[in-house]
Amino acid sequence: MPTRSPDSPLLPEPAFARREPVASPLPAPRPASDVKGGPLPLLALAGLGVLGLAGVSLLIGVSHVSWDALLAPAENQRAVQVLVISRVPRTLALVLAGMSLGVAGLIMQMLARNRFVEPFTAGTAESASLGLLVVTLLAPGIPILARTAVAAGFSMAGTALFLLILRRIPLRSALVVPVVGLVLGAIFDAATTFFAYRFSLLQSLMAWTTGDFSSVLRGRYELLWGAFVLTVLAYVVADRFTVAGMGEAFTTNLGLSHPRIVALGLAIVAMVTAVVVATVGMIPFIGLVVPNVVSLIVGDNARRSIPWVAVLGAGFVLLCDLVGRVVRQPYEIPVGTVAGVVGSLVFLHLLFRRDGRVG
Repeated sequence: MPTRSPDSPLLPEPAFARREPVASPLPAPRPASDVKGGPLPLLALAGLGVLGLAGVSLLIGVSHVSWDALLAPAENQRAVQVLVISRVPRTLALVLAGMSLGVAGLIMQMLARNRFVEPFTAGTAESASLGLLVVTLLAPGIPILARTAVAAGFSMAGTALFLLILRRIPLRSALVVPVVGLVLGAIFDAATTFFAYRFSLLQSLMAWTTGDFSSVLRGRYELLWGAFVLTVLAYVVADRFTVAGMGEAFTTNLGLSHPRIVALGLAIVAMVTAVVVATVGMIPFIGLVVPNVVSLIVGDNARRSIPWVAVLGAGFVLLCDLVGRVVRQPYEIPVGTVAGVVGSLVFLHLLFRRDGRVG
């Protein structure tokens, strides 16, 4: 009987040939820890790493703060004051900003169905900055909460305009979508810079466009807890964002309203971006880098990804802040600058990857 190559197609079996039992092709069930939030040991290890970075952040700065000084507070009142008034608020602001911006980037990528989109490559942050400038010109004395609400409205309008432009593009690729967002953001930024120069508000504009935590003190960062609440809300409705990322037709077939899910996602992204920009300024590429790294670990399910994105986003911002505070100590490099350098390199790597294609 002639031999047959292993690569040759199978020959048709006789009608009454006896067939051997075949093993089930279904994969073995995954453990519960992997189904809900990725491998729990790895997530817990990442959380411990973020806590370690936060502990280091509490001890680094111009003023001397050490564990020995904190253990004897009666003899080191200044160290305790620095810790309570400056270091703890700054560390909490870093964690909250990183968590919320990472999750906002994940939501935006699902709504736009593109891996290269985030609030700072889609015009969302630039439109929020424009809103802050408008409210500063027209009503400079209103509270910070009202300013943030106006900025959220502008950022929501800018994001909606971005998605509307994407709908009008007949053939959009993974590279065209971020280019459209960058062009739209550049238009918003040009308008903001023109009016800021015209009315002598360039210094205020720099505070919004440069992510800097050096001025964060107790009483000046608490608005970021609102971004944390929005992050929790995003986790609660994560399954809807996962379905919406599969397309409008698929969402409608499941009995869900695709426009409502998109509107909810836009509201979360816009408010998170406005809160962060109004409090500490723009921190680019967090919502781009972190979700792409997480997708390589746990996949594209939002409910599984959001805990990872929150933890790694906080760690990324803490690490960038530590680098900026150590490189030129006692001076500081803004977090937005460090994150921009690292994020742009990762962004270029993602663009040139062969398998970096999104719908």
